[in-house]
Amino acid sequence: MSSEERISPEEFDKELEALLTGKEEKKKTHKKKIMVAVAALAILGIAGMKLFNGGTDMIPVVDTVRPVRKTIQNRLTVTGPVSGTDSVDVVSNLHAEILEIPVKEGDKVIKGQTLAVLDDSDVKREAEIARNDYDLAVSTCNEKNKEARNGYAKAVQDLKTAQDNYNRTKALYDGGSVPLVDLETAENGLHDAEREKDAYTVKNGSAVADDSYRLQIEKAKFDYEKAKEQLDNTVLKAPIDGTVVRVNTKVGRFADKMENDAPLFVIENLDNLELEIKVSEYSIGKVEVGQEAEITADILNGEPVYGKVASISPTGEEKGGGSSERVIPTKIQITDNNTKLIAGITARASIILEESEDALTVPVSAVFEKDGNNYIQEITDGAVSWIPVDIGVEGDVDMEIIPADGKTLDETSVLIASPGEQYAEGMAVTSSVGQGE
Repeated sequence: MSSEERISPEEFDKELEALLTGKEEKKKTHKKKIMVAVAALAILGIAGMKLFNGGTDMIPVVDTVRPVRKTIQNRLTVTGPVSGTDSVDVVSNLHAEILEIPVKEGDKVIKGQTLAVLDDSDVKREAEIARNDYDLAVSTCNEKNKEARNGYAKAVQDLKTAQDNYNRTKALYDGGSVPLVDLETAENGLHDAEREKDAYTVKNGSAVADDSYRLQIEKAKFDYEKAKEQLDNTVLKAPIDGTVVRVNTKVGRFADKMENDAPLFVIENLDNLELEIKVSEYSIGKVEVGQEAEITADILNGEPVYGKVASISPTGEEKGGGSSERVIPTKIQITDNNTKLIAGITARASIILEESEDALTVPVSAVFEKDGNNYIQEITDGAVSWIPVDIGVEGDVDMEIIPADGKTLDETSVLIASPGEQYAEGMAVTSSVGQGE
């Protein structure tokens, strides 16, 4: 079609409308109308593209974006439960009836404050028996010590007598006054006296009772102290300052009979809250103790509070759900005071892992990878240019790009929004927003 034969867009619109409404060929079949309409649309599209390009070959029109210079952050966002920094379960192994519970859920308590009073009648009897056994063991050992001292003193005296007798008999034997049998008898007596003396246990120069009596005292003392401890445990006391968050028993129940192994009381320090999160093994390397965390929760009504990473577990655990990924328990201490946060709810922690100021950023979709390298595609003078880039900080929807090989990019650069290998180096394209706008 020559330039003189070109028709205006208005004429094409009229022809298209006529074909679609069937005004000019009412006697043709419906099928033929559709075929004609489709053919006309194709002709119109091609002709329109040629008109748009001055009758030359069709040039692709691509969506484009421009880089934005800003501060970009790589944030880790994880949810977890809020709890007190100190949490203690109070339990009892005493089979004793609970007589009194002077606290209720929500009460603040101090360390040593009474939580429950148990029936102590049986425990008192056991303590009295243990005390009597201990006293008896001490008394018996003392008597045996006295016997040992007296017996040892006699054995020492008998040994001295036997030694003197042997010495005298030996002298007489040497002088020929007594026979050998008398010397042997004196010698045997001396040996018997030595064995008698050596049979005693001597400590610090004094004979003491056999070790078995002292062991009896130790055992009786242990049993008595244990009984006294059990007696003390008939009054359950708060082990820390905090708030009673759970009371799982009632008056009349036995302290050691709890359903589902639940503790009698749970006490938490709610003045200092913490958030426990589980960080993926792929991100934990960028998390450090002391990093600031922004914490949000529905209860805060859009007002964030702040905390810091307080501890990172030295070991990982299974993520669950059939995943092979491991997660690392991490605790965040809430540093803001007087917040609306309460223990037992779920909150979200956002931690800045990386940050780059004055970074040149583009949408994630504006970067593509080929053969292990990252590229953006810039439109310069109507042609595609592949620019290799390094990736800096990656955000949720955009990322920092750093041109490689001495290339330069700035906020005026025009980039293909969805690049790909279909746009070859040097290929002619047209920006949908117009290059330079």
